[in-house]
Amino acid sequence: MSPRPTKVLRVAAEEWRALVRNRVAMIASLILVALTVTSALLGLQQRNATEAARARYQAASDEAFDAQPDRHPHRMVHYGQFVFRPLSALAFFDPGVDGFTGTTVFLEGHRQNSANFSEARQSSLLLRFGQLTPAFVLQTLAPLLIVFLAFGAVAREREQGTLRLLLAQGLRPAELAAGKLLAYVGVVALVAAPALGVLAVAALAGWVPPVPSALMLSGYLVYLLIWAVAALLVSLRVRRAQDALILLVALWMGGVILVPRLLPELAVARIPTPTRIETDVAVHRELKQIGDSHNPDDPYFASFKAKTLARYGVAKVEELPVQWAGLVGMEGERLTSELFDRHARESFAREAEQNQLVRRFGSLSPLIALRQLSMSLASTDIESHQDFLEQVERHRYRFVQALNHLQVTKIPNQHAGEDPRIAAEHWKTLPGFTYQAPEMLQLAGDRIRSNLGILLCWLVALLAGCAWAARRLGEVAR
Repeated sequence: MSPRPTKVLRVAAEEWRALVRNRVAMIASLILVALTVTSALLGLQQRNATEAARARYQAASDEAFDAQPDRHPHRMVHYGQFVFRPLSALAFFDPGVDGFTGTTVFLEGHRQNSANFSEARQSSLLLRFGQLTPAFVLQTLAPLLIVFLAFGAVAREREQGTLRLLLAQGLRPAELAAGKLLAYVGVVALVAAPALGVLAVAALAGWVPPVPSALMLSGYLVYLLIWAVAALLVSLRVRRAQDALILLVALWMGGVILVPRLLPELAVARIPTPTRIETDVAVHRELKQIGDSHNPDDPYFASFKAKTLARYGVAKVEELPVQWAGLVGMEGERLTSELFDRHARESFAREAEQNQLVRRFGSLSPLIALRQLSMSLASTDIESHQDFLEQVERHRYRFVQALNHLQVTKIPNQHAGEDPRIAAEHWKTLPGFTYQAPEMLQLAGDRIRSNLGILLCWLVALLAGCAWAARRLGEVAR
């Protein structure tokens, strides 16, 4: 028999009335709402200030490079250039890994530098324990509030003896469970309302993309509903409200605190990643095997020299119409860049394998799936950072090779010990860097769909559990 809507609404209204009368519940709910709004406003302000500062630093770095005097192009290769990563529009909501990955890359010849100056290294240790962001509030604090509000939804009725009375008066167990669930769906809506408001205003104002914002909000709503349904399921099955609270708090500690922190450590232990020093040593070892451009007797560059002379139809490098040292620099940069790219791809592959291992355990905690979904939608996940590094490396190669080409074509092949230079106006002709953010649904579409699917599976499974527990409620009440 299907539940009667009027009975369901009556149960929901009574549950809401009990919640409103509970001063502790109301104060806790208002505090959480205030935290969500405050964290969102602070996140917006900090994101805009950080983005403006990075744009200012980028402009200053570009201006300083363009203002260099007449120099030898190879000196400018080592003078280098700074590149700052721009923040995504939704980084204020979920900063993801941005606080730990670094924001600035120094571009120079013969080296592929990593991103530096992460917020975690420059800020206090509190950053390592979680920033006050809307994502942190909704992922960590909101489930705990839902647990404290809903743990006694049915268990308290059983303890107080009102459960038998309600069932004896003709209220069906399914109607009681549906009414309680409807009440806590309202709680979830209240908890998510500030985030909904902030994202809606930001989307209407054009500050954030609407589709990722809508998908992100949907993911958080499903996640909070999972906790509401889980609390109701435990309350349906446990006889005492105190036992329900203990069990739910234990589930929160395991699913929100313990498992999400242990899994990355397990992934690193299972799939170790070489340190930066170990990678540098391996790169230098392979560079020696490839060839030494500074050694005239090196086999590879001796062969390169012979091919170059044959291509230009001359007998010795002094007869070349272009500068030999510049050609060697271009070839050396090509070889080293290929080596750097291979090591970078291997490192990215290991990180992807580690992330995949963590995602496989998404069934242990819905928070894992939500975090992956949220970071993907905000473009603050490790894949977005890797995309930035790949674009930076492609720009670095073009930038260095453009300077090497200037050396090849603008510097005389024979300069008898003088310090040859080219005009400073050439620095302004070099390619500038502009990060092209990829289409989010194209870059992370599969991960978004899989993580949303995991969250929906959690919700459906818990709803099925509540339906089963509600059918047995009459037997338990006897």
